[in-house]
Amino acid sequence: MIRVRSLAKDYADNAVLKGIDLDIGAGEFVVVLGQSGAGKSTLLRCMNRLAQADSGELQIAGIDAMGAGQQRELRRQVAMIFQHHNVVPRLSVLKNVLTGRLGSVSTLASLLQLFSRSDVALAMNCLEQVDLQHKACARTDSLSGGQMQRVGIARALAQRPKVILADEPVASLDPKTARRVMQYLRDATRELGITVVCNLHQVDLAREFGDRIVGLAHGRLVFDSQRETLDEACLQRIYPQAERPSDANQAPVAVPCMQIGGGIA
Repeated sequence: MIRVRSLAKDYADNAVLKGIDLDIGAGEFVVVLGQSGAGKSTLLRCMNRLAQADSGELQIAGIDAMGAGQQRELRRQVAMIFQHHNVVPRLSVLKNVLTGRLGSVSTLASLLQLFSRSDVALAMNCLEQVDLQHKACARTDSLSGGQMQRVGIARALAQRPKVILADEPVASLDPKTARRVMQYLRDATRELGITVVCNLHQVDLAREFGDRIVGLAHGRLVFDSQRETLDEACLQRIYPQAERPSDANQAPVAVPCMQIGGGIA
């Protein structure tokens, strides 16, 4: 489903991704862990072409994600869930979810916000999957933060993608709400067979909801295995202590817990 080979991305003189190799199978729920600046968000942005990788190979659902000519099809197959909801506050909950259908309707229909009955029925079904069907007619700015994020999940589901990329989707939520939102995301995508790549900071949520965990440190892949193998030694590779100046340019080295290539091509 997702194939990454030698993916690299620099911002000016800062090498953010340094040769990432990764395979993710259809229907997997993969959680990416790492410190701020490790490259997690850049990896997802390259997958969705919100950022253009400098070199390497990137294929998603059979689409060459490095090729500019494939961008429209890529956006149809890959949905994004952001940390800060990205909903339109003045619109109703239902209309926010229907924006997930814009890539599948004509340009005129999208400009006029005209949707078919089948699209409305699909949007309502997506709201039901996140237990918000009773809020369909409410203005989105009347919802709590957790409810807004569930609207974001429903909007992504309405797109009917093959892949959902979630960039810190619960970072701004309290622990109880965060767990609930993650539960909705995992259950809904598992029911539909959607592949998920989800960036998180919370190790406990990664262990609870990820089928597999990927760890990044200093732009390199330092862990890739099933969640059961994530022990303290592995966490120290993903979240290293402050480095000495003499260590700054040294790449992370593999440790026994590291099992690269845990996915299915």
